[in-house]
Amino acid sequence: MTADAFYAFLADDGWAIASHIALSTLMSLFPFLIVVTALAGFFFGSPQLADEAAKILLEAWPPAVAAPLARDIHGVLTSLSGSVLTFGVVFALYFASSGVESLRIGLNRAYNLSEPRSIWWLRAESIGYVILGAIALIAFSFLVVLAPFILAQLRKYIPGLAQFGDLITVVRFSVAAIVLIIALVIVHLWLPSGRRGFRQIAPGVVATLVLWLISGAVFGRYLAEFAYGYVTMYAGLASAMVALIFLYICASIFIYGGELNSVLAMRAQQREKARLARRKPADAGAHVPRRRRRRKPQTDRATEKTPP
Repeated sequence: MTADAFYAFLADDGWAIASHIALSTLMSLFPFLIVVTALAGFFFGSPQLADEAAKILLEAWPPAVAAPLARDIHGVLTSLSGSVLTFGVVFALYFASSGVESLRIGLNRAYNLSEPRSIWWLRAESIGYVILGAIALIAFSFLVVLAPFILAQLRKYIPGLAQFGDLITVVRFSVAAIVLIIALVIVHLWLPSGRRGFRQIAPGVVATLVLWLISGAVFGRYLAEFAYGYVTMYAGLASAMVALIFLYICASIFIYGGELNSVLAMRAQQREKARLARRKPADAGAHVPRRRRRRKPQTDRATEKTPP
């Protein structure tokens, strides 16, 4: 089953699509955070929430990958002017939606689907996903920002909470995990063409999460040992290349999750067809008793009485 999914990944040009997703995601990351900054300033009057949103967004990344990007993101978000946030958000929405479109292409190829919807409708839908994702990320960021103050107030009334000093760290990782799971479920359910049930997408979502955790740990360990090679090879582009390679690995795993769901769905259809094929000959050879027609009683014309 897993081998069949990998062969389907190769047959559907998974490596090429993964590179497209990785590059589109990296290019749409900064525009997406610009949208988050604009919305945070509009709703809460505090663009600093976008900085917290960026931390949540990078929470699940290996530290060696996330740290350079976090510095660059902080520099971009803190230097944005009001005019950029006002007029540039339109262009940021378009470029951020390109990352969503790349995910749609990968899942349509994995599920063997053709896209009947118009390109304008798909782009509008992708922009809607970007806006909803930005609002959800701001809401989670707001809760994380408020968490230390809420915990400090609770400690005044409940001194026993002082021993839970690492609660904020647990909350941050929990929020990052929840955001990741919800995003994966929504993407598999509604982003590609057609409709699927939760049971159909659950194996691919679970496999994606597990493989992401494993690959993140392995890649982080690899960078801890051999990061100097990237700095030597790519110089000032080292942080961007490290992020791009990590996104390429994550995109490959994401497509593999879709291929796994597709293989499982195909096998379920084959089992159903085989079951129906076994039932058909049995139904065809079964003896169906014929319904006997009731015969009308015959009257003897000779004994019939003639009316007077």
